[in-house]
Amino acid sequence: MKKVMLLGDSIRIGYQPLVRAALEGQAEVVGPEENGRFAKHTLWGANLWIRDLGTPDIIHWNNGLWDLHHEAPMVEALTSLDEYILTLGRILNELRRTGAAVIFATTTPVPVDAIGRSNAEIDAYNAAAAELMRHHGVEINDLNAVVKRDLQSFICEDNLHLSEAGNRACADRVIEAVRKYI
Repeated sequence: MKKVMLLGDSIRIGYQPLVRAALEGQAEVVGPEENGRFAKHTLWGANLWIRDLGTPDIIHWNNGLWDLHHEAPMVEALTSLDEYILTLGRILNELRRTGAAVIFATTTPVPVDAIGRSNAEIDAYNAAAAELMRHHGVEINDLNAVVKRDLQSFICEDNLHLSEAGNRACADRVIEAVRKYI
């Protein structure tokens, strides 16, 4: 049975149980209990998680919401766009060393009135990440587009995390993406 590893922030944590349940008997779905947070944290943890959870055949991964967050009184994002792309490239190198098929998921959007993040910045980070992934032949799972289809019902009242419907919609897209490799 193939092993699917899900890596990423709290958005991943929200849909992971749904993916695991849907693929039961078809693939072993694993992921760290902890939040992957920003890209540098995922870079730091990737090899630890692979060691602890076992070498995967398929890796579905995202980072971004923490990286582009502006924690007041900061005016700049936690991670500059250039540093974000450099770090994603380093993560990709580590993940590819496993021999696994790698799928990168775009950062999900936020409501217009969200504090600390903007969709304009999310779109810029996603575009740069997509360019990097295309350059390296990595499949892109556009979770941003999935959530944008029904932003009002797919995002919780906290203006960041996914609602039950949003988790289901993203889980369905993740399942579709990883099934091709099972």
